[in-house]
Amino acid sequence: MDTRAVFLNGPEDLHLDRLALKAPGAADIVVEIAHSGISTGTEKLFWNGTMPPFPGMGYPLVPGYEAAGEVVEAARGTGYRPGDHVFVPGADCFEGAYGLFGGAAARLVTSAARVTRIDSAMGPEGALLALAATARHAMAGLDRAVPDLIVGHGVLGRLLARLTIAAGAPAPTVWETEPGRRGGAQGYAVIDPGDDPRRDYRAIYDASGNAAILDDLIGRLAKGGEIVLAGFYPGGLSFAFPPAFMKEARLRVAAEWVRDDLRAVRDLIGTGALSLGGLITHEARAEDAPDAYRTAFGDPDCLKMILNWKDAA
Repeated sequence: MDTRAVFLNGPEDLHLDRLALKAPGAADIVVEIAHSGISTGTEKLFWNGTMPPFPGMGYPLVPGYEAAGEVVEAARGTGYRPGDHVFVPGADCFEGAYGLFGGAAARLVTSAARVTRIDSAMGPEGALLALAATARHAMAGLDRAVPDLIVGHGVLGRLLARLTIAAGAPAPTVWETEPGRRGGAQGYAVIDPGDDPRRDYRAIYDASGNAAILDDLIGRLAKGGEIVLAGFYPGGLSFAFPPAFMKEARLRVAAEWVRDDLRAVRDLIGTGALSLGGLITHEARAEDAPDAYRTAFGDPDCLKMILNWKDAA
């Protein structure tokens, strides 16, 4: 069994290739992927060669951890059957390529324990489940304040704002330096940081991945406030200690989502409490993956690029 897959041979060296797949085991399912998303965070770092070393990382690799499709084979006892629709957070199922992510392919072999059942009506938005789960993971848990300031109005920032409102909390303020990204707000204000005089935020969630603004964010905190690092930062982080000392600032790193986050956001979507509408701005055929990746990483108007595998040759 083989598949067409996005093949990242090295920094900025990407094409569509055909790769052999590992044989499914007793706990595995085979999924025909309809749509996969391109991450402008971690995937961009693999693309440009700036990703810090991670266990299991290397080139060549199949990128992508946002994929949705239909089960076509399922081993007995997995709980799935052909025709079920699932979200797949990547797969390590390729011969000849690392699968640290491994979701950008027309067919995947994966453990049934990794996937999450979704409604087929979600269509391309099914591939956004991981981003929604990432936002939920940053906010969920005991003694965690919902954001009253979110930095960045990309997809993650928008999902953080939507989840805040879905939780019944006051609408947050969102900062965005790119004028073209200030539209699309749903019940909250998006402003330029320079137009915001406030210095009493209790919980600031940074979804920008910009380590250079940490000192500014500390200056915007109320005493005892918290900064949540919800983005991904490839380099070291530093800040001036005296202002943080005066504010008794707290820093928290939001790590990767867990399975409960996927299920929670799926259920919120199912009840209508959370919408994924308006987050996908670009869609391309899988055959056009090289151009699609360049657009996803280089066009500020591209919030989310989705690859369509349905018509892959």
